[in-house]
Amino acid sequence: MRAVEFQQYGGPEVLRVVAAEVPEPGPGQVSVDVAYTGVNFADLKARAEGYRVPGLPFVPGLEVSGRVRALGAGVTGLTVGQEVAALTESGAYAEVAVAEAATVFPLPPGTDLRTAATLPTVLPTAYALIHSVGRLQPGETVLVQGAAGGVGTAAGRLARAAGAGAVYGVVSSAAKAAYAKEHGYDEVFTGAFREPVRQATGGRGVDLVLDPVGGDTLREGLASLAVFGRLVSFGNASSAEPWSVGQPELYPLGVSVSGFSILTLARTAPAALRRLSELAFAKAADGTVSLPVTAEFPLEEAAEAHRLMGSRTSTGKLLLRVRGA
Repeated sequence: MRAVEFQQYGGPEVLRVVAAEVPEPGPGQVSVDVAYTGVNFADLKARAEGYRVPGLPFVPGLEVSGRVRALGAGVTGLTVGQEVAALTESGAYAEVAVAEAATVFPLPPGTDLRTAATLPTVLPTAYALIHSVGRLQPGETVLVQGAAGGVGTAAGRLARAAGAGAVYGVVSSAAKAAYAKEHGYDEVFTGAFREPVRQATGGRGVDLVLDPVGGDTLREGLASLAVFGRLVSFGNASSAEPWSVGQPELYPLGVSVSGFSILTLARTAPAALRRLSELAFAKAADGTVSLPVTAEFPLEEAAEAHRLMGSRTSTGKLLLRVRGA
């Protein structure tokens, strides 16, 4: 089969198409003939920095859509040939990928394989940030970093559907701001945001901040919270040193900080992830949220997909077309 791997860390040029052995599912696993693969920022960090890479060579990729190829021992509830979406530990940049059965989902009604590839990582993450971890209540305000990206797009829609009083976003360009305003955002800030947030909220601050950036951006988000506000960290795109927060930051306004990683949850609490994903996918099935595919590349052009995402000019979701629908 064809797969895309890297044998050293570096820029997009280290990605190479290779001939690889077809993986077989082990006990409790499922192999999938891949139709589409989602491209995520975690893939870029794996390629450039070794993020979650146990060794080289390495085939990146965390989510696929396709058809069940084979079932490992003990797997029930799925059938060979069934159309599914799946979250993988790695290996999704390939014609065949293997995933734990707990993270393989039959497609929601009316969902095609191309759309399904946008679901496994982004939508459950956005749902958890708004509901399970962020616990947004009707009338509350939310500030989302990376509002024009995949998670940001879904989070804006979900926050609006949850009855948010106002949905604010932060992006890096005017073009991204225009995109975000089409997906549930009331106001979008470009660059510095702490003072604009205070001005937009009459000095109050926001009830919920969602941060995938870390570093100084996270600290500015913490300073943008209202009394009893919550911040949810769900990434470290800045590659900043691990941060810490304590009494001086939390006590004055009674604010709190929590975290979320869908990849970690898949390992530590797969049953909780499955329930979370089912709730999230239902929001796609009923039309509450959709994630636009803004660029699609054939598998052999994975490097071009990485270049586009790495340029920080992309919006929505990027896909690799492996076999097509």
